[in-house]
Amino acid sequence: MRRATPADAGVLSQLARRTFVETFGHLYPDADLQAFLAESYAVERQRTILAHPDYAVWLLERDGVAIGHAAAGPCGLPHPQVGSTDGELKRLYLLQHAQNGGWGGKLFQTALDWLQRDGPRTLWIGVWSRNFGAQRFYARHGFEHVGDYGFPVGRVRDHEFILRRRADWTG
Repeated sequence: MRRATPADAGVLSQLARRTFVETFGHLYPDADLQAFLAESYAVERQRTILAHPDYAVWLLERDGVAIGHAAAGPCGLPHPQVGSTDGELKRLYLLQHAQNGGWGGKLFQTALDWLQRDGPRTLWIGVWSRNFGAQRFYARHGFEHVGDYGFPVGRVRDHEFILRRRADWTG
C-alpha cells in the first residue's frame, strides 16, 4: 500500500471506475452510470484531488497492479453538525477478487490514522443504505447513523446513510 501522487491520476481513475461498477453498477441505467463515471472519476478530477494538500488517497497494489484504494479529506457530507475541522473517509473500495483478505481494514485504518494525524477529531462516512456489510464494519469502529441524504448517480438518487464517529470515541 502506498500514498498516491498526481502521477497516479490515470491509474486511480481506472480503478475507481472499475470498483464502483463492480460494486454498484447493476443498480443504475447505463446512461446514468456512464455520466456519473465520466464526471466523478475523470483523470483530471483525480489529479486535482491527488494534488490537494487537504486530501489523501492510498493505492493497494498486488504485483504492481492497483486492486484497491481509499480516499480521505475534509468532510463534505450534508449534515448540519459537520464542523470545519471534521474529516471524512470519502472512498474505500477493493476489486472483488481482493476482498475478504483484511486489506479493506488496512486501507481503512491507514485513512483514519491520516485523518487523525494532528489528534482526535470527528470523522464522517457516507454509505449506501443497503450496504449492510459496510455498515456493520463501520459500526464496529464507532460510527453511528446520524442522518440520510440522496447521493446522485446521474438522475438516480441513492438513499445514503451519514455515519459519524465523535472525536472522543475511545473504542
